Amino acid sequence: MTTTQDDVTPGAALVRRRARVTGVVQGVGYRPFVYKAAHGYGLTGWVLNDPEGVLTEVTGPAGAVESFLADLTDQAPPQAKVTGVHVEELDPEAEPATAFVIRESVHAGSKQTIVPADGHVCADCLAELRDPADRRYRYPFINCTNCGPRYSIVRALPYDRAQTTMASFTMCPPCAAEYTDPMDRRYHAQPNACRDCGPQLLLADRDGGTLDGEEALAAAVEALAAGRIVAVKSVGGFHLAVDARDEDAVHRLRAGKRRDSKPFAVMARDLETAAAFAEIGAEEAELLESSSRPIVLVRKREGALPEAIAPRNPNIGVMLPSAPQHHLLLADERMDTLVMTSGNVSGYPIAHRNEDALEHLFAIADVILYNDRDIEIRVDDSLVRLSRHPELDQPLVSFLRRARGYAPYPVEVGVDLAPMVAFGAELKTTVALSQGTRVYLSQHIGDLKNDETWESHQQTARHLAGLHDLVPQDAAVDLHPQFRATRLALKEEGAGYGRVVQVQHHHAHMASCMAENRLTGPTLGVVFDGAGYGPDGTTWGGEFLLGSYRDARRVAHLRTVPLLGGDRAVKEPIRTGFALALDALGEPDAALAAFPVLGQWDEQQLHVYATMARRGVNAPPASSMGRLFDGVAALLDVTTHAEYEAQGPIELEGLLARDLALAPVAERYRFALGDHDGVVEVDPRPVVKALARDLAAGVAPADISRRFHSGVVDMVVERCRAVREAEGPDAFDQVVLSGGVFLNEFLLVNCLVELERAGFRTYCQQQVPTNDGGIALGQIMVAHARLNEPEPGE
Repeated sequence: MTTTQDDVTPGAALVRRRARVTGVVQGVGYRPFVYKAAHGYGLTGWVLNDPEGVLTEVTGPAGAVESFLADLTDQAPPQAKVTGVHVEELDPEAEPATAFVIRESVHAGSKQTIVPADGHVCADCLAELRDPADRRYRYPFINCTNCGPRYSIVRALPYDRAQTTMASFTMCPPCAAEYTDPMDRRYHAQPNACRDCGPQLLLADRDGGTLDGEEALAAAVEALAAGRIVAVKSVGGFHLAVDARDEDAVHRLRAGKRRDSKPFAVMARDLETAAAFAEIGAEEAELLESSSRPIVLVRKREGALPEAIAPRNPNIGVMLPSAPQHHLLLADERMDTLVMTSGNVSGYPIAHRNEDALEHLFAIADVILYNDRDIEIRVDDSLVRLSRHPELDQPLVSFLRRARGYAPYPVEVGVDLAPMVAFGAELKTTVALSQGTRVYLSQHIGDLKNDETWESHQQTARHLAGLHDLVPQDAAVDLHPQFRATRLALKEEGAGYGRVVQVQHHHAHMASCMAENRLTGPTLGVVFDGAGYGPDGTTWGGEFLLGSYRDARRVAHLRTVPLLGGDRAVKEPIRTGFALALDALGEPDAALAAFPVLGQWDEQQLHVYATMARRGVNAPPASSMGRLFDGVAALLDVTTHAEYEAQGPIELEGLLARDLALAPVAERYRFALGDHDGVVEVDPRPVVKALARDLAAGVAPADISRRFHSGVVDMVVERCRAVREAEGPDAFDQVVLSGGVFLNEFLLVNCLVELERAGFRTYCQQQVPTNDGGIALGQIMVAHARLNEPEPGE
């Protein structure tokens, strides 16, 4: 607080004010904060929760009231995120109050408050967890108004205990006393509990044996120390854990997950532990220790941890404990770091219900450490990266996955939107709902490859809509006619939804970046990804789009390459590498001579693939930048077969060791230009030929990778300049970069810097993922524009 009651001038005239506080103000200790502030200033009145947020009235001397109102934002609790304080003047003589009280929550009305995300363990709770004299000593579910689970346990708003998964736990007298004392840190902390009345740890093994409480925790620690795999129920779902310093255990986990190469994340005991095996700057440390507790992608120190954790990758994903049981597991002196990967069978969503974990995770885990507090909605770990460049004012934040700690916080877009739902894409999908100027973007759901993930997708949409009392009038979906969400929405048009708007994939990417940066007007979108359905029925992915939310037209694109075997080419990028080589060099023999890696096929296979490419037999054309990166990685023998999405591009970029320096201008690979139906076509055939020359000359793969990456940056800048010249200097001046390929740090940072140097106002995505995890936001914006803005020329 900025002043106290002692600072108030005696005999000052009284004023009365009502303040509406919006944002993340429920479930974060905001009402007790207001109560204490009002008492500190000697004010009378009341505070309550309602569906719009927090409402308070105060009466007192003008100076004290003004200081109180300033504190509503400036001194808010650490978990609160205040987005607005609207103050109304009232008659001080009407409805006089003699004290300041907390009133009962009001449940009627439009639900506009923001559900708090799940939070880490605060310093006060952590101290109690470690204090043998405290009644919550080593209690794995300790929490208060400043920390603990929120979004993952809430069923409806307002956020009260009866509307969470804690409803079945009746508080004991000491806990109830804390809960009802406005001066206590646990006042109305909905998950409040202790060992006597709250959730308990449980452990099960494959033989049907069970333990509970401290015995369960001790058995889990012993299992980890012995090199066994433990499934651990965390805040938003289950993790699969092993001792990160036990290489054999890491390999066992890889075998169980059938995941030979995809990097694992690790959880370190504390920042000091993490700094011993990873390079952590001040900004990374701030992110790691934030209440959101994301996985942060940082540069690893070679040899400090087993290479099997993140093979052929200069980075490692690091997080700090986000739940009390994590701190307890890592308190054992034998282990300071755990591999913590999603608790699921490959291709399926993370397990979050006890019965599902007990049924499925013993296929991988030796024991399962769980508890009897239900998780209402699964929430995976968030994954972020910070990037630096001398010409960037501050580190660039990139979300690779947005989930725990950030969902379901909305994106403020500055445009009034009708209630609408957007169902996202098929891969890395999220859902979005609009209300007013907010778009609520869900947590990462996953790839809609099976019924389980589909049901999670639908449950998330229902849960998010229910929390905010939203009944979507319309729906936005992808243009692809075979996407499951598209088919479902179109089937329900006129019944479940009034109108269904199909949005082209790359236009949605572009609009998503525009929306989070609150851009309007003509914009050039550079959208690079693996695949998206184009209006012409072909696969797009290397696009330059000019337009706005309502419409965008293709002004340039990458030359198509045939995907030999369709989706098989994604799993076997060597096929795309051969298609690129064949297109550039003309004959299979020439391709084989230039790229020895193609020798893994015999002559007959080469002939069959060449025939497929030339005749277009099971070889759909794709103008995809992601596939170009795939093909280059394969031709360099970096990644010929991909175990996980974008493995080739990730490992190709990994050769750069996070050194963002561009190659010398003379060494950068050059693209050619062509024409395709009146649209500029960017031709990579000269790039492939240069690749072959450098390989023959013995140039190191890392140098070839840098020349290739630098050539792509140059091409992007040249194309943007050319579009500006063709359209006229006043046609546009803002460029947005979006699509999964821009998760490539080298490409993103250098395109931003070089485009700014070229005179463009350039934007990227820092609130939502640039990959398909951000698509739903763009779908909302495009659909809104098409339903509410007139056709050009009308």
